Amino acid sequence: MPTLSYGRYRAADQLALLRIMALMLKLCLTFVFADTFGLSLHSPALNLTLILEACYLGFTFWLRKPLLSSEAGLFIALVLDTLLWISWLYFSGGATNAFISLLLLPIAIAAVLLPFWAPWSLALLSNLAYSLMLFATPDSSMSHHGMDMQSHYLGMWVNFIISSLVLTTSVALLAKRMRRQDAQLAFMREAQLRQEKLIALGTASAQMAHRLATPLGSLRLLVEELQEEATNDGPALQEMKSALSVCEATLMALRNATESIRDGAVRTESVEQLVSGLRDQVNLLMPAVKLELQPDKAVAKLALTVDASLQPALLALIENGARASQEKIDEMRVTLSVLRQEDELVLSVRDFGAGIPAPLLQQLGHQIVEQPKGMGVALLLSHASLERLGGRLILGSHVDGGAVAQVYLPIVEA
Repeated sequence: MPTLSYGRYRAADQLALLRIMALMLKLCLTFVFADTFGLSLHSPALNLTLILEACYLGFTFWLRKPLLSSEAGLFIALVLDTLLWISWLYFSGGATNAFISLLLLPIAIAAVLLPFWAPWSLALLSNLAYSLMLFATPDSSMSHHGMDMQSHYLGMWVNFIISSLVLTTSVALLAKRMRRQDAQLAFMREAQLRQEKLIALGTASAQMAHRLATPLGSLRLLVEELQEEATNDGPALQEMKSALSVCEATLMALRNATESIRDGAVRTESVEQLVSGLRDQVNLLMPAVKLELQPDKAVAKLALTVDASLQPALLALIENGARASQEKIDEMRVTLSVLRQEDELVLSVRDFGAGIPAPLLQQLGHQIVEQPKGMGVALLLSHASLERLGGRLILGSHVDGGAVAQVYLPIVEA
């Protein structure tokens, strides 16, 4: 059952107060203003009904939040409230009671807080009870000061049916539209906060990249001097040169990506070119990673709209998968499969690690999370890059173990 939000918890408090006020109204009408409004208190069972309602409200008031924490619980409470209203109306005049329109109150609450089926169910229950009370009322009870009031009560009945229909349609549709707008606003607020974090991360990355250019240049000069002075290139020197080449290539790629994103430059690239470029970058930047390609030859010539941020986003997923595999099987092994699904291309990056805990699946890629293995910044950036290209990232668990990151990209043409 879906859990109520904070706003729905406040609605539970307001509903509890409203139910208490309804009981106070019944008590006042029964024992103080019965003669004023011409109520027919023809049954001693009315007192028993009021006592049971007071006990019921007292019990549900202290347990209002757990009881009203789901749509089913709230609907059951409104059904019981409707039955209590019907009981009071039946014992205080039935269809001739001037306050019979108060049966519309639970319908209105259901129309605002619950799905479409709830107010219709309550409207059906209320209309059925009103109809039975109306047609079971003797004709003698419908005369007032020698005047036949049957047509008047019949008009009240028709008016009640029309009012219940208005509540179950117009009000319910308006409430549904407002809930949808609230959900859209909440999504937009989350997206705006995520974009603000990405802008801050991008600014910090650009500043750090600018600061790294000078020390990398100095290190390159020092390595070249060491190479000239050394009689032969040792393994340590070769490793230093390789690491510097990777750093310089990464820094150059970052600069090119920054300029491309700033200019809004996009290009069309085939799936074959995309996969080939990924393989080359993995061999260059992550030579220890064992990348297993499982391409679908039927999609090799399909075209995609890409920019400079797509390849780094996919490389980040491959790197995360390689690290997860190394932690469990002591091997940086990743599988990349490519297939077509309707008008989208699906790239699945599967690792052989321990998988992603269920509580993190809904957070990774959407916000920065605190965990021992990192903060999920790479996934956040990858998700933002894919969204900009009209794609999306879905994280999950593989049936044979490990985690799988599925990247969906729109296909331009065949």
